Amino acid sequence: MSLPYLQPYLGLSNGLNTLHAAGGPGGGVGGWIELGRSSGAVQLDVSSLPNKRYYMILTHKPSGSAGMGNYLNGDTGSNYASRYSSGGGADTTGTGQTALFGAGIYFGDYNEFMVSYIANYSSKEKLAMMHLVGGNTTGAGNAPQRFEDVSKWANTSNAINRIQTQGTMTDANSQMVILGYDPLDSHTNNYWEELASVDWTSGNTMSTGTIPARKYLWIQGYFKSATPDFVKMIFNNDTGANYSYRYNANGGTDGTSTSLTRGAFTISGVHSPAFTNHFFINNASTEKLGISHVVHRNNTGAGNAPERIEQVDKWSNTSNQITRIDAIMNSGNFSAGYLRVYGAN
Repeated sequence: MSLPYLQPYLGLSNGLNTLHAAGGPGGGVGGWIELGRSSGAVQLDVSSLPNKRYYMILTHKPSGSAGMGNYLNGDTGSNYASRYSSGGGADTTGTGQTALFGAGIYFGDYNEFMVSYIANYSSKEKLAMMHLVGGNTTGAGNAPQRFEDVSKWANTSNAINRIQTQGTMTDANSQMVILGYDPLDSHTNNYWEELASVDWTSGNTMSTGTIPARKYLWIQGYFKSATPDFVKMIFNNDTGANYSYRYNANGGTDGTSTSLTRGAFTISGVHSPAFTNHFFINNASTEKLGISHVVHRNNTGAGNAPERIEQVDKWSNTSNQITRIDAIMNSGNFSAGYLRVYGAN
């Protein structure tokens, strides 16, 4: 696979805005660009989309029981198929379905956040993947829920020009933001801006310090220590028992941790390096929900397979946006690492 196809996910296109001291966006060309958004207690609907090779969709439903699957180009026929898992359970397949990601994708009347991607090539079936976190009953004593899905739209004649939610939202603060990426783009008005870039120098903590409040956060980290340890996250210096998460390691049974004084960047020792990637919905008035993926290198060499972790996170604060992120080694010190944070409204 050539590098351009990895660029949208890893942020390697040099297309992430940098927040300078003067407050203006930095340089770089061809990153993720906002194509449109839809908000309110309506069927979320963005039309007249330009033809981009890839789409990223950020969907937030603060409350209400509404399906978060998608209709593409207004197609409500039985032209979709999916494979999915809920809470780490066995895969289920659905064929001849009437929406991308299947019928009625939601956990219930909960705060929910979904991040999805679609590969858009007019003469090929459109392939998509998504991850959804459900807040479950409010409070850190209740672990969040998670759902993952791969799906396809069998259309081989048209590029995508319209994306709608399957359900009609009942919460006026619901929102769907459509981003597009194409390797040939040369724009500079990119959606994601860099809010913090921290490299480890000493000790057990990497901190962003105060960062601007943004509705959507994209957090990446690389962590290494001399001895096995865990890496925890703290938001806004909150060390109360206000964090919970659900995780799956290497395809096993899901585990949960609740009423924690710290969230989790990793849930396995990082004496070998670990790379983490997280998306958070960061509304002041709703619990902060995150979707996380972690890879641990394991021992060196191709004879040792890496380890994978899929995780959803919850910070139960409903009064403030995240404006500081600390990555903290649980008991020892880092030996190398960095923390990068990107954001957008």
